[in-house]
Amino acid sequence: MNALALILRREIRLSMRQAGDSAIIVLFFVLAAILFPFGVGPEPNMLARMAPGVVWVTALLAAMLSFERLFAPDYEDGSLEQLALGPAPLETVALAKAAAHWLTTGFPLMIAAPLIALLYRLPDAGYNTLLITMALGTPTISLIGTVGAALTLGARRGGVLLSLLVIPLIIPILIFGTAAIDAAIGGYPFRQHLLLLGGFFLGALVLTPIATAAALRQALE
Repeated sequence: MNALALILRREIRLSMRQAGDSAIIVLFFVLAAILFPFGVGPEPNMLARMAPGVVWVTALLAAMLSFERLFAPDYEDGSLEQLALGPAPLETVALAKAAAHWLTTGFPLMIAAPLIALLYRLPDAGYNTLLITMALGTPTISLIGTVGAALTLGARRGGVLLSLLVIPLIIPILIFGTAAIDAAIGGYPFRQHLLLLGGFFLGALVLTPIATAAALRQALE
């Protein structure tokens, strides 16, 4: 736990030095969401129906912008090799990277999501569920992103390959996150959707550090 805390502190400090990257991601999230009404029209009922899907799709796309930079800087300057030779296992490094990514990217997106929903006039019944789904889904996205970033580390055109690897894995989060909000708005049970999102998160929390560490060892050989 001490090693995890130290690595997490290091990652957050490095991210704070490049705070503009996080701001750009949130700005992309907001701008992409704002563009939808220009294409489909400003009809309030239609925008309200689209709100859950728009929020989740744009949040996923925004989060993916920073995946490629999860391990690339450390790989290029040799820091990743030092971390691999250190006392902390690579699984701990992977978990710290995912946690730092969520704190600097996923959490700001979660805070901005209700503002986007307000612009789309999301019914009041959907706001609490929106926050819960974002709180469960965005950490899962960060965890999955670490696996994709590790698998494409050092590859040519890694950004394209990373998207192809990650998108199929995060589609279920998009589906159940949107479905939970729609069910809450319609007055239907949505607990099962939240349980599935929680299950995805717990599964990713256990499996992705192992997969990421294996991919990092392969990249460092």
